[in-house]
Amino acid sequence: MRRTHAALRKALEAARSPGAALGDQELLLHCRGFCSALEKHHQGEELILFPALEATHPELATVLRALVEDHGLIAELLSAMGEALASDAPVVELERQLDGIGAIMESHFRYEERQLLGVLDTLELRADVGEVFGPVEVAGDIP
Repeated sequence: MRRTHAALRKALEAARSPGAALGDQELLLHCRGFCSALEKHHQGEELILFPALEATHPELATVLRALVEDHGLIAELLSAMGEALASDAPVVELERQLDGIGAIMESHFRYEERQLLGVLDTLELRADVGEVFGPVEVAGDIP
């Protein structure tokens, strides 16, 4: 989980790359890639990880519901980002969108790590790591 979060933080920073101009294909690719990776990460958690956690640790049900609610909020922000990208919004708008996503994402990651990392060390989950945490975990470029 920490590796995935670190990779997503790195992807967000790449999307925020200074000096990127409106219409710059690199900016658009970074933003779209970041949004897609974050969505896939949350899907893997909701479809595979969270059900396994709740089955083995029912006391985490409230925490898992809060995390799913966060995922919904982040999905709304990602959707707004997608709309901004599709409408060729000015760079200042894209930066504002990324700042909002980054703030919520960071708060979410910290809470998730505090609540789940200890439990994850003991969880026997028989699933592909890439399916659970998203493609950024599979890339393995974060120590």
